[in-house]
Amino acid sequence: MLQVFTKDVSTLVLDSAAPEKNIESVASHIKLCSCKNMTIDITNLNILDACRVSALCSTMHYMKYPDGQINWIVNSEAVEACVSMMGLGNSSFGVGANIGG
Repeated sequence: MLQVFTKDVSTLVLDSAAPEKNIESVASHIKLCSCKNMTIDITNLNILDACRVSALCSTMHYMKYPDGQINWIVNSEAVEACVSMMGLGNSSFGVGANIGG
């Protein structure tokens, strides 16, 4: 079952049709920012791209922040089912709730 995560101005929203651009965006954010704990919205991606981006970026994030956490906002439980099989302990999956409504 998916959790509910709060979406706010610090939430990184990925919406490029090219998965490589989304991966580069997250990699750059991880490299340049202090983001031990972060929330990333991938609801605009199809299921396959969402699985790919979340698995690769969770791994990148773990390399810099082994005790960090990424909350992935998804539009399908299928993404969680796919990525959870990889045993990435720094990833949680849920739906987004906007602050203030």
